[in-house]
Amino acid sequence: MLKAEALHSGDTIALIAPASTPQTSEKISKSVRYFEQLGYRVILGKHIENERGYLAGTDRERLDDLHRMIGDKKVKAIFFVRGGYGSIRLLPYIDYDLIKRNPKIIVGYSDATALFHAIYKKTGLQSLFFGPMPGVDIWNGFDAFAEECMWRSLTSNKAYGELPSLKSEIKLFGKNKFGAVDGRMFGGNLTVFSSIMGTPYIPSQKDHILFIEDVGEAPYRIDRYLAQLKAAGILDMAKAILLGQFTECDSEKEKPSLSTEQVFKDFFSKLNIPILLNLPFGHIPRQWTVPLGAKMKIETKSVSIIESVLS
Repeated sequence: MLKAEALHSGDTIALIAPASTPQTSEKISKSVRYFEQLGYRVILGKHIENERGYLAGTDRERLDDLHRMIGDKKVKAIFFVRGGYGSIRLLPYIDYDLIKRNPKIIVGYSDATALFHAIYKKTGLQSLFFGPMPGVDIWNGFDAFAEECMWRSLTSNKAYGELPSLKSEIKLFGKNKFGAVDGRMFGGNLTVFSSIMGTPYIPSQKDHILFIEDVGEAPYRIDRYLAQLKAAGILDMAKAILLGQFTECDSEKEKPSLSTEQVFKDFFSKLNIPILLNLPFGHIPRQWTVPLGAKMKIETKSVSIIESVLS
């Protein structure tokens, strides 16, 4: 396994846009100010505000920013300024050997799901964090819960331990009579995760903990993505399933539909594993920062990171 160094005050942080363009320049400038006020240096990708339809510039431009920041010895962490769409287009062209030679902390979520799995598969880098993005969560009123969790995750070379949560908010799917289970966490955004099934960019999912969330997807689409995971054997290989927030994933009232909860029941009710719902991750302000591929321990309503992912 490959680990990046933990962040320290005075380190350099890079902001890039490997998917879609930040919606306003203000989101970038206020993000830069936030990090600088905490004592970090900040550099921006050359093409961070480029626009090409729904993409932050051409594939070559976005890839160039990624490679430039990976290769820059001063840069200790790379934040994806937002998600959207586009990272999956870069996977065949990434210089994975460059990443092996220059392990960095990388932070993002949503569309970053594809890029994170590819990097993990090709390099073994453990320092890939599903966490707040500057142009979405950080630039204006960073949630205190998310902020504390993020900095604790990125600045310590110790195992995080139990992730903070309100036990009253976490729900158990069915009757949870299981003891503690552990496994490596894979998943992220359900839509994007399902899109890399059958590609060379999916790590081994044997005995994994599945960790999924989504936003703006109708129940029939969630049904489709879970059916894809089931057909690929992902659900049967899971030792536990963690369901985050499925934001704005309600059924359309004027059309016949199952609810999201009914879709979950159809796919999960026969699985003899722990399944937790309503966890604080996904497209929400109050979110965890969790490393892809990290070894997790699940015990009733407790979720813990039990290994260090930074040196």
